[in-house]
Amino acid sequence: MDQHSAIATPPAPTLRLDYRPPAWLVPSMRLDFDLDAAATRVRATLEVEKNLTDGAPRGPLALDGAPGMKPVSVKIDGRLLAEGEWRVEDDQLVIDLVGPKHVVETEVVISPDKNTQLMGLYASGGLLCTQCEAEGFRRITFFPDRPDVLSRYTVKMIADRALYPVLLANGDLVGEGEAEDGRHWAEWRDPFPKPCYLFAMVAGDLKANRDSFTTMSGREVQLGIWVREADLPRTEHAMGALKSSMAWDETVYGREYDLGIFNIVAVADFNFGAMENKGLNVFNSRYILADPETATDADYDAIAGVVAHEYFHNWSGNRVTCRDWFQLSLKEGFTVFRDQEFSADQGSRAVKRIEDVRVLRAAQFPEDGGPLAHPIRPDSYLEISNFYTATVYNKGAEVIRMLHTMLGADGFRRGTDLYFERHDGTAATCEDFVRAMEDANGADLADFRRWYSQAGTPRVRAALSHEPGTARARLTLEQTVPPTPGQDDKQPMPLPLRLALFGAKSGKPIVPERIHVLHDASAEILFEGVDEQPVLSINRGFSAPVIVETNRSSADLAFLSGHDDDPFARFEAMQQLMIDTLVAAIEGRAFDEEAVIEAVRNTLTDKALDAAFIGEAVLLPSEAFLGDQLAVIDPSAIRKARSHLRQRLGRELEAEWRAAYAACAGNRFEYTPSAKGLRRLRTVALGYLDDGGAADAAKLALAQFEGADNMTDRQGALSTLANGTAPERETALAAFYDRYKGDALVLDKWFTTQAISMRDDTAEAVEKLAQHPDFTLANPNRMRALVGAFAANQFAFHVADGRGYRFVADMILKADRLNPQSAARLVPPLGRWRRFEPRRAALMKAELERIVATPGLSKDVFEQASKSLA
Repeated sequence: MDQHSAIATPPAPTLRLDYRPPAWLVPSMRLDFDLDAAATRVRATLEVEKNLTDGAPRGPLALDGAPGMKPVSVKIDGRLLAEGEWRVEDDQLVIDLVGPKHVVETEVVISPDKNTQLMGLYASGGLLCTQCEAEGFRRITFFPDRPDVLSRYTVKMIADRALYPVLLANGDLVGEGEAEDGRHWAEWRDPFPKPCYLFAMVAGDLKANRDSFTTMSGREVQLGIWVREADLPRTEHAMGALKSSMAWDETVYGREYDLGIFNIVAVADFNFGAMENKGLNVFNSRYILADPETATDADYDAIAGVVAHEYFHNWSGNRVTCRDWFQLSLKEGFTVFRDQEFSADQGSRAVKRIEDVRVLRAAQFPEDGGPLAHPIRPDSYLEISNFYTATVYNKGAEVIRMLHTMLGADGFRRGTDLYFERHDGTAATCEDFVRAMEDANGADLADFRRWYSQAGTPRVRAALSHEPGTARARLTLEQTVPPTPGQDDKQPMPLPLRLALFGAKSGKPIVPERIHVLHDASAEILFEGVDEQPVLSINRGFSAPVIVETNRSSADLAFLSGHDDDPFARFEAMQQLMIDTLVAAIEGRAFDEEAVIEAVRNTLTDKALDAAFIGEAVLLPSEAFLGDQLAVIDPSAIRKARSHLRQRLGRELEAEWRAAYAACAGNRFEYTPSAKGLRRLRTVALGYLDDGGAADAAKLALAQFEGADNMTDRQGALSTLANGTAPERETALAAFYDRYKGDALVLDKWFTTQAISMRDDTAEAVEKLAQHPDFTLANPNRMRALVGAFAANQFAFHVADGRGYRFVADMILKADRLNPQSAARLVPPLGRWRRFEPRRAALMKAELERIVATPGLSKDVFEQASKSLA
């Protein structure tokens, strides 16, 4: 069946409990590529042997292939088979084999230039490159495309030297030379067994930023970041991040790199952020290229984090890989935690934690509360690509962080050492990881395993009472885990909660921080020696990924926002104060904005705080996050309340904003934590001045835009102008486009800035931008920059007449014909229709029904849309 044949009946799901070991193993294989964009010939030589493991099925050799793929030839042990001796069933090449071991040779011809799905081998701007996770290798050649079949690869490529002067693959280069007719060849060998999803190959006209790294055992590793020659100057930051991450992994985890070469290649067309292929990481160029002129501080941070993430996968994903795709969080959740900790060590740990939690709440909490909720280890899927989710990655990282909190840094390290020792060179499970933690620490984590099997975000109710006469305080904790699709009844989750009490009069800690692990549905904690009225600080550092409800008053929250000694808890108190005020306003209840205004004033003028923290703490919660606090979301009411408070903050604290803006001015570009903080606060202050109605706000913004020596200041000013109606807006947008129209990555920012604008006409503007000559659905970055950004703009996407829904649905259907994976990632915003007021809900549901009823829908989009309607 073709990828886009009509779905007459729902496809059958793949079930986790149906796992069986592979019938045949492939200990080693050789790939010979005759490369050509229109017709690449692939000869695969597989050494296969029966799997004698208990539980492995018996039967013929079945090799996965792509829809419509047919072998040119098939050989067994050197003998050419007639067509009657093999068959293609359900896109699998099936061969009946008699003996326990054989050499199987196949030959296929594929067309990289027609591969718009960007899975397998595809063409991108003159390059030939691969993306094989999760099931892309079957689009290159016939193979048992599952992560528990590990092979040692030898790869030889031959190509036109003029078109493809550089030939790269996994492992180490073992030979290269000239061939006939202006062609050349290169052969690579990877000595480590790996699943086929980690296979990579790149051919093209590339130049390398070369460097080296000496490992802790004294081996020298040759490093290369391969890009187009013009982009070489923009690779220094990525190279520095790579070397820092290699050193960090040795220091923190004792993990040393194992090959003699480590290469990274940046490509313009890529479905993901990057891919950890063994020794040859392939990156979306947005996560490699940076200089002050074209990249913001957020871009610099993201590059460092993603480079580290993919490098860390060398052990947590490559040396120890996943047994099956249900175990995806085994590698991704663990590695996200590792890259978060690396980034925290490179800059402000407090600000990094705030950023990570903000991402979790923006992406994962809504997922947990919607129709697509699933555990970090799912039980079923229709299309595995749909499970590269915030739950698997970000919530998965929080689950690993809880283990780190409960076991301590030393205990966690003992667990990871044992995990790597036990499972090196194998395909493991989430259970294997937890068991290593138990065995290394003598711990019982039986109930902790619920985090792997239960979906949903736990809610914790915390009520603190004080008994002055006895100098006692009592904290009552209650937890609930809400029902999610397919899981109505939940067991309590073990929640490590970092707690402390502060004196309301003294402002000092009166009960030092402790960790209480809430195992049951409820618990009571008694604190002795509490001589003054206590204020509760709970879930400090966001020690558990939960929603906390407390009996703290506005005065308590304002107090903590100025006195808590845990930076995240201080930030959280400010945010909760803002949330409580705004939700009351939205729901038409009495509210008092004065506490928020004074708390923001005190934070702005606190000279003990660094600018980066202030810039985060004084921001109001997003409209989308405020919606998550409501039983029924009304975007218009949320916009009205939030805009009113921003205007008051801007107007009544104008002097403080001006002081902050002036103090951060003249900050010439340096990529340091302090300089980043100053730039962040400067943009925040400018936005508040504009919202407060300062007469010169637009002129200040345009002056900053024109005088900036870095993209952070320039885009910050542009974003402020893009939200308003001043004539400077169009001047800046036109100047930005003219300056960067030849740089695809920066032009993405131009599209996104307009897509997330707070103006009332944003939906109409985005429709026009979709007709712009520089917009294309063929490039995932550009599609995300406009359509994805717009769908995250709560007010604009949910404009009352439904045009936002129609636009996104239209884009999904158009993109589905080109790239189903990218199209499917646009569905979830529509899938939250049940959370909105009835009129909008009906309009969203209608668009989902239109999508599902469309003939030729891909399995990727069908799964997301149909589950959203279920």
